Amino acid sequence: MARFAVELVFGPDSEKRLAVRPAHREYIASLAEKGVVLAAGPYADDTGALIIYEVADEASLKEILSADPYTPANVVTKWEIRVWNALLGSWLTD
Repeated sequence: MARFAVELVFGPDSEKRLAVRPAHREYIASLAEKGVVLAAGPYADDTGALIIYEVADEASLKEILSADPYTPANVVTKWEIRVWNALLGSWLTD
């Protein structure tokens, strides 16, 4: 399994994003219950968010991102995907 840090940069249409946000959060919560999302949340200035995923590979991650309600709503201007080698943390098991 690989861990990915995905940074979302929100687009200018906050009204549209806020309308889609409940569906996005429900989707992310369902992934967290499955152990796919390790941590998620918006930045305090509400310009974007950070989500940490644990999946088999980048192809799997891209499938997950395409199913996120934010994707078809086109409310994120950038999805920055980075492989993340977490070394320390109370939730790390390996």
